[in-house]
Amino acid sequence: MSRIGRMPVTVPAGVTVTIADGNVVTVKGPKGTLERALAPELTIKLEGTEVIVTRPNDIKRIKALHGLTRSLIQNMVTGVSDGYAKELEVNGVGYRASKQGKKLVLNLGYSHPVEMEDPEGLETVVEGNKITVKGISKEKVGQYAAEIRGKRAPEPYKGKGIKYADEVIRRKVGKTGKK
Repeated sequence: MSRIGRMPVTVPAGVTVTIADGNVVTVKGPKGTLERALAPELTIKLEGTEVIVTRPNDIKRIKALHGLTRSLIQNMVTGVSDGYAKELEVNGVGYRASKQGKKLVLNLGYSHPVEMEDPEGLETVVEGNKITVKGISKEKVGQYAAEIRGKRAPEPYKGKGIKYADEVIRRKVGKTGKK
């Protein structure tokens, strides 16, 4: 059995989970609602305050889906109760981030400022050189944070660019003069 897949997902107070036909799971909580269609081969049951995912057989594809499905449900429950946040840092001389309404404006050394519209259900907060992406969907928060980082990924010589707050940039030694 999958070690992750066989663990039950505990549903905290204030969160409701409904399972419709075709394994469409809807999770409602204080921060919002998430809905996702999961693999129809698996059996998803709500027993009291726990969601249990079981698999019918040990075919490799179904074994892989077992742990994934359980993790996706867990992420939905955590998202609607606590939410997710990713923190990014802007490093470099003249590199800045600012907010204009729902737009994130990045000055990253290009000839023009890069403007990014906040996607539906996500919010960005700028404090100094830190950008925080907040939302209830772990997938969307991670994707938008990756898109922001992709506008100017950190370079290995001076460390200039946008990096995750917990990311460690492997530095390289620059050129040396002739002897």
